[in-house]
Amino acid sequence: MNVLSPKDFRTEKRPLPFECIALVLQGGGALGAYQAGVYEALAEANIHPDWVAGVSIGAINSAIIAGNEPAERVPKLRAFWREITANPLLDWAAAPSFSPIGNLPRSLFNQFSAACALVSGAPGFFSLRQPVPWLQADGSLEGTSFYETKHLKSTLERLVDFDRINAGRMRFSVGAVNVRSGNFVYFDNDQHTIRPEHVMASGSLPPGFPAVEIDGEFYWDGGLISNTPLQWVVEHGARQDTLAFQVDLWSARGEFPRNLSEVATRQKEIQYASRSRAHTDQFKQYQRARHTLASLLSKLPPELLHSEEATALSSIADHKVYKLVHLTYRSKQHEGHSKDYEFSRLSMEEHWRAGYLDAVRTLRHPEALQRPDNLEGVSTYDLAEDGRE
Repeated sequence: MNVLSPKDFRTEKRPLPFECIALVLQGGGALGAYQAGVYEALAEANIHPDWVAGVSIGAINSAIIAGNEPAERVPKLRAFWREITANPLLDWAAAPSFSPIGNLPRSLFNQFSAACALVSGAPGFFSLRQPVPWLQADGSLEGTSFYETKHLKSTLERLVDFDRINAGRMRFSVGAVNVRSGNFVYFDNDQHTIRPEHVMASGSLPPGFPAVEIDGEFYWDGGLISNTPLQWVVEHGARQDTLAFQVDLWSARGEFPRNLSEVATRQKEIQYASRSRAHTDQFKQYQRARHTLASLLSKLPPELLHSEEATALSSIADHKVYKLVHLTYRSKQHEGHSKDYEFSRLSMEEHWRAGYLDAVRTLRHPEALQRPDNLEGVSTYDLAEDGRE
């Protein structure tokens, strides 16, 4: 491990009443184009993050954002998503005149597209392992996964400037799980020298993808424990007034399933939503305690304020504020449990457009970017709940 000295992560951005702008990207495979669309809308509004944190596909999007000049980020995101959704059997569907009409035809198309990914992988991302893992030697990485991801490393090296990430122009964090210990870890350019392997580790979901070795340890997808890196951002950065855009690919809320297929879909949504709302509610409680404690300490007489107990409490007391803007992908009726590995160009463009439009609509509301003025010092904004459109 190469431990680095602290860096200044501030970047030029749209003037907002916050010291830090964070972009928090959840895992979700093929749904990750939604996050790229969100980022495009933020960039158009001249809102550039000081900190990007991601898990799984969110880690890849984060690396492309942090590892490029501002003007190159959207083109590089577009290059990545167009490359991994290039499929001669399916590209015809990207043309509107040939797009499947109706939920049933579209559902069948999506199932066929997902089946193609299972058989042939996604170009520049992953490919089916040959020979199959059951024919590989016990103890080998080849025997522990159905797909290999060597193409992803080449793609990352081509689209991401890792020297830029490690220079600290933007703080960068990706979550993974240590296979041996089961501990959740974050690879952060505030503490580590980031390489393609760190990004790949965050997205190595078993048994599809193999564990990634880093400094003698092996790591799997961080989504096995927590699919949303919000907790890392609010608890492990410097205490700053923070505006965080939390871009989720799985909705914790949904309808009661009507059949086994919908059960599989709903199970995956609940599993990978990672209790985002619960974490937010818990953080609000912590923030209320910090603000209340800071107010109480300000009222103490000098002889108590400088006591050992008050000094210890002052380290966790402050009046910093956090604004959390939620953007969550809302699945279409034709999408099923395979939506996270359905890599058609048509679906990618739809996901990207949905993220872009959701972000544009959110930014139309001034309250989305306002500083909290409540006792907790935390407020949330979610267009689906708070918007008036």
